Amino acid sequence: PFRPVGSRVPLDAAGTPAATALAGGRAVLEADLTTVDRGHAQDPESAGAVRAYGVRSLVAVPLRARGVPLGVAHFWRAEGSDPFDGEDLTFAEELTARAAVAIDNARRFTREHTMAETLQRSLLPHALPGQSALDIAYRYLPAQARVGGDWFDVIPLPGARVALVVGDVVGHGLHAAATMGRLRTAVQNFSTLDVPPDELLAHLDELVSRLDQEDPEDLSGEAVTGATCLYAVYDPVSGHCGVSSAGHLAPMLIHPDGTVETPAVPVAPPLGLGGLPFESAELRLPAGSTLVLYTDGLVERRERDIDTGVELLRDTLAGTWRRSPEEICEAVFEAMLPEHRSDDVALLVARTRLLDRSDVADWDVPRDPAAVGTVRNACSRQLSAWGLDDIAFTTELMLSELLTNAIRHGSDPIHVRLLRERALICEVSDGSSTSPHLRRAATTDEGGRGLFLVAQLAQRWGTRYTTTGKVVWTEQSLTAPPVGDGPLLDLPFD
Repeated sequence: PFRPVGSRVPLDAAGTPAATALAGGRAVLEADLTTVDRGHAQDPESAGAVRAYGVRSLVAVPLRARGVPLGVAHFWRAEGSDPFDGEDLTFAEELTARAAVAIDNARRFTREHTMAETLQRSLLPHALPGQSALDIAYRYLPAQARVGGDWFDVIPLPGARVALVVGDVVGHGLHAAATMGRLRTAVQNFSTLDVPPDELLAHLDELVSRLDQEDPEDLSGEAVTGATCLYAVYDPVSGHCGVSSAGHLAPMLIHPDGTVETPAVPVAPPLGLGGLPFESAELRLPAGSTLVLYTDGLVERRERDIDTGVELLRDTLAGTWRRSPEEICEAVFEAMLPEHRSDDVALLVARTRLLDRSDVADWDVPRDPAAVGTVRNACSRQLSAWGLDDIAFTTELMLSELLTNAIRHGSDPIHVRLLRERALICEVSDGSSTSPHLRRAATTDEGGRGLFLVAQLAQRWGTRYTTTGKVVWTEQSLTAPPVGDGPLLDLPFD
């Protein structure tokens, strides 16, 4: 009744109990307010309201925690109650000291939670990368108490493929958020090696073990060992999807006819434990299939078994097969989220597409230098049919260099593939595992300039290994001006 909630209460009015308590750092007792000046009751504005309410006695106690003033607590007694005395003053000081520590702890906890959540969100993807293989939607919600280490990622790979990642770091708070960022960065770096999912998780497992060994006495008391991760690679040309798990829940698959299943994905121990090899499951996904990846915060509750949560998720997904990935995310969160979240929740929904066969051209190539001209002419005709005559020159030049290298230094079988997607992708594969590398050719060298030319003409290029050899690939933008339209390169030879 003295002041409306949310209004400003001045504590610097000279001579008031609040100002005296703050200045002296001790409680102030006004046993009988009827005998003191009205300004001493609280402040001149509220003194009348205090007396009108019948307040006759006051104790003002400074709220201090760790030497920092947080405010002032007022204790009042009205008519019909005995005035405060010295014993009440001691009790009020003890009570206020405990309240101040609780308030300060809550503020510190809130500040740490906000920092951890801000760090977590800054380390997660802010937008989905451009790709045409999957229609993707995602959701992430931090825990309401302490932020965990749940994360996800979408990584475009060469050959129009896309990697999907979800993971969960043990622990909560800033340590878990920072560790999540380290693991996400590691996965992105390992993905550039373009290795199978099981091999990538093996690299990540070794990294986690090394991180824990570097600082076994981490002041946070939280190790990285025990983090989980699921890594999947989808190929829109073949419709194949390789999936490998390190202690993580298997994804769910919604078939185009609406049936929902949990694919049999071999589960290895969580990251950092070692002892068992990682394995991959090879799935065949028709166009319109939906892959659902999630963390355990979505299905696990204290009051129910995790298997019950998985069944509830499966039942929820069974009624969403006609919906878009965004609508599936909304339906899952509406059905599955608890009122109070004790763990982070990450959800990634990806609907598959297949690259139209008319956008794929490939040729088997005999190991004969004369075959280079034949394939180059076939490539030129294909590019003309696709309406890409403006980049035909550079494409043929790069194809000639890569194909000549494969014939001279590689082994059978030799194969050429062109993909028209968001970019024009040119792939030359052979049965050798020897990788070409870029080097600076000396003036007197007779070779060594071909890859330099490819690196200058292509938007991106690289090598990936397969079970039967390797693939050297290039990408060219379909929207940027072709390199050959401007002045040719300052090549390091005459």
